[in-house]
Amino acid sequence: MARPKSCRRIARHPGYLVFKPAGVGRRAPAEIVLGMDELEAIRLADRDGLYQEEAAERMNVSRQTFGRILMAAREKIARALVEGMILRIEGGEIEMAGKKDSTCLKCGDEWEVPFGTGRPAACPKCESTDIRRTGGRRRRRCRKGATS
Repeated sequence: MARPKSCRRIARHPGYLVFKPAGVGRRAPAEIVLGMDELEAIRLADRDGLYQEEAAERMNVSRQTFGRILMAAREKIARALVEGMILRIEGGEIEMAGKKDSTCLKCGDEWEVPFGTGRPAACPKCESTDIRRTGGRRRRRCRKGATS
C-alpha cells in the first residue's frame, strides 16, 4: 500500500484556472490537469528562481518530493503546449500558507494579510504608511481537491 501524500503548502490560489490554445473551440481534443501544488512548484522554481531546497521548505515537503512535483509539472505543461491541449489547474493535497498580522503604529488598527501578497502599502483605516508586521499564524488544515 502506498504512503499517503503529505500536505503541500501553497502561498496563493491561482488567478486563472484554465488555459487553452487560441483557435481551439470548446470541444478541444483533451485536457491535462495540473495540481495546485505543481503550479506552486513551477512558480517557486521557475518564476521566483529558488533553489529546490528552499522551495521545498516553503512547500513543507522534502527536497526529493519537490523535485518529483516539479518534474511532473514540467512534463504536463510541455505536453499541453506541444500537443495543443487545454491545461486545467485544480486539486491536490494542499494547505494555504496562512496569514501575517500587521499593526498601524499611528491609529493602532490591526489586520491580517495573506502570505505571498507582499507588504501592505498603507493602513486600511487611516491610510498611514507607518505600519509593521506583528506576527503570523499558519493554518495546518490540509484540503484534498481544493479548487477555490
